[in-house]
Amino acid sequence: MKNSPSPPRSAPGLRPLLHLRWLLPVLLVLLFLAVLLWLPWQARQMESNERQEQLIADTLWVEQAVRFQLSRNEELLANLRADMLAGTVSEAKLQARLDLMPKSAHEITRVRWITAAQAELAEADAPASAAADFARKTGQARYSEAAPHAPEMTYHLPVLRGKVYLGSLVATYQLKHLLDETVPWWFAQDNAISLVDGDDKVVAQRAAAGPGRGVYTHMRALDLPGTTLRLATDSVKGAPRLMPNLLVGSVVALALGLLASLVALWRHIARRLAAEDALRQQMAFRTAMEDSLVTGLRARDLEGRVTYVNPAFCQIVGRARDELVGRAPPMPYWAPEAMDEYQQRFAAVLAGNATPQFETVFLRPGGERVPVLIFEAPLIGDDGQQTGWMGSILDISDRKRAEDLNRQQQEKLQAGARLNTMGEIASTLAHELNQPLAAISSYTTGALNMLARSVSDGVAVDAALLKGALEQASGQAQRAGQVIRSVHAFVKKREPERQRIDMQNLVDGIRALIELQARKCFVAIQLQIAPGLPPVNADRMMLEQVLLNLTRNAIEAMQDVAPERRILRIEGALADGKVALSVCDRGHGIAPEVAERLFSPFFSTKAEGMGMGLSICRSAIEFHGGTLDHTPNPDGGTIFTFSLPAQGAPALA
Repeated sequence: MKNSPSPPRSAPGLRPLLHLRWLLPVLLVLLFLAVLLWLPWQARQMESNERQEQLIADTLWVEQAVRFQLSRNEELLANLRADMLAGTVSEAKLQARLDLMPKSAHEITRVRWITAAQAELAEADAPASAAADFARKTGQARYSEAAPHAPEMTYHLPVLRGKVYLGSLVATYQLKHLLDETVPWWFAQDNAISLVDGDDKVVAQRAAAGPGRGVYTHMRALDLPGTTLRLATDSVKGAPRLMPNLLVGSVVALALGLLASLVALWRHIARRLAAEDALRQQMAFRTAMEDSLVTGLRARDLEGRVTYVNPAFCQIVGRARDELVGRAPPMPYWAPEAMDEYQQRFAAVLAGNATPQFETVFLRPGGERVPVLIFEAPLIGDDGQQTGWMGSILDISDRKRAEDLNRQQQEKLQAGARLNTMGEIASTLAHELNQPLAAISSYTTGALNMLARSVSDGVAVDAALLKGALEQASGQAQRAGQVIRSVHAFVKKREPERQRIDMQNLVDGIRALIELQARKCFVAIQLQIAPGLPPVNADRMMLEQVLLNLTRNAIEAMQDVAPERRILRIEGALADGKVALSVCDRGHGIAPEVAERLFSPFFSTKAEGMGMGLSICRSAIEFHGGTLDHTPNPDGGTIFTFSLPAQGAPALA
């Protein structure tokens, strides 16, 4: 009988491959299971860590709140100590303030003032006594350890005058009340808060929601001088649980996440389309707005190349947009006479130091010069980096014409004011000129008589006597000529001319005119010009008018005072880099309601006054970059002071 054939067997080399084909799916399943197990554990760990970190943060916040409350009380006691040392607190007020502190700070049960004698006789528990001794010996504030028989601690603030110990301010804290006052209710609902001493014994506790579970705990030292109290928190929350039905929840969460992603993608596309439409509208609106502006706009990149101009700028410079955009310096609208100024400003722009505001001149193709005011600001991109410069350009031709017209009007007002001033001193001037003219007449008459006697009597003329008479006549003539030249120079109309002026020379130049008015009213003049004052850059005639106007007002203000008080003092000094000239009178002073309107045009306290003198004076001083103001004179009267920028450093005396 033949044997039946046996079934075919796999080749020995293929068997390992048949087992390997299941390896990848098994690994994927194991990986999925591992992920399913790891995710809830990781979520539990993250939640646990988050709770612990939140507890630490809240504990730190509570610790800061406790420290803040204690520091606030320390500051109140320190202020009280300062008032005691200054002698501004009586015993009654001291006791009242001591009684007030427990009412405003409920954690304090009482505050006492213990003198040095009382401190030596006082009997206290060991912690409080040790803190008191330390404060008394070192002069430093000290907290005591919590009392073993009661949850209290004391704060000792020594009071010393120099090195002499006067006593201590002692505040007693109820630690339970301290927790009640500083720990917020929401924190107390989730945690048990305790104050523990150095032996980890609880001395005070607040547990509104019961004792903690010991899962989430944290402890921080209060770091108070003299005490080892620590703040301990124990959360009433337990460890987080694993999420039930994790697989179903994961599938639902993935599905919801996919749907939310689709919705978010649709909303993003819709918002992007809306934003693009809004951007187009904003660009159209901005273009229309910029085209309607009368202010020129010019944008430049960091290399100074023009990247944008609006129609107003093109109109100012008289050139088309295509001629300007993309153009690098030098620009076609730069005037040849200001080329150096343009180059310097352009170099400053490249260095990142552009001038925020300045005036210059632009040149139009026809040769017309246009004065402009330029405001320069950096252009900042979306990334916060500077991409260039934006300039706003204003055509100030009308303003310049108005300024010229106003300057001409001011000059006319100043000339009128000078003529008005000379009219007021005309009678005094006539008297002043009458004296030298009378003296000249007397000297010349005497000389003629001497010559007549010599002819009739045949006696030789005394040459020395005749020479002296003629010299005296000549001196008087020069005196009269000086007065006339001063008046002529003062009333002469001319253009303002800035020059370096020394204050002493300025006062000396019109001293004769000031003395004319002063002698008329029997006023004495005192000059106190500091030596070595630096010069100022100003128009001499304008400053002389201001000084003469101020001295005339000062002299008139002293007409009704006693003769011995009629003293006019002119002072000059250097203050804060400015040369200040003061005119001080000892008259009736200026009432507050008058002072408010003193510099207003057409306001005057004189029946015959025009009310323009002080207004013109202030305009003249401000024209030179200075200030004019007034203050009461401590000796009675008023002090008018004008200050001008000094030119150079002051000279040595």
